[in-house]
Amino acid sequence: MSDGLHIVCPHCDSVNRVPREKLGAGNCGRCKKPLFTAHPLALREANFAQHLSRSDIPLLVDFWASWCGPCKMMAPVFERAAAELEPQVRLVKVNTEEQQALAARYGIRSIPTLILFKDGREAARVAGALDLQNLLAWTRQHL
Repeated sequence: MSDGLHIVCPHCDSVNRVPREKLGAGNCGRCKKPLFTAHPLALREANFAQHLSRSDIPLLVDFWASWCGPCKMMAPVFERAAAELEPQVRLVKVNTEEQQALAARYGIRSIPTLILFKDGREAARVAGALDLQNLLAWTRQHL
């Protein structure tokens, strides 16, 4: 039997242990909803740390704001990327207007800014909108 991975539920934020060979196919043991939805997850300060520190898969975070033109252009790209990158990567969005403390903690100076976290630490960062091909390539390059 292989070791399992800790996956934080996108619905109730509880931590689940999933066998590597079943990654992407399981439901949460607590709320019974799918652990992967192929859509970015909106996080706030209250649950960001749980997803960052307790999940064994990388976290790709899009720091954005509703008034930002490039952020609006990138939103559907990030949505499509979630379908391509899950379950190897969890894609999340953080609204910098609503979550100013998180934006300050990670030194977000321009938006959109993407940060890839691995093992709870920043592994890569890029500012500015990317098309789907470049977003996928950049993410895979830093995994």
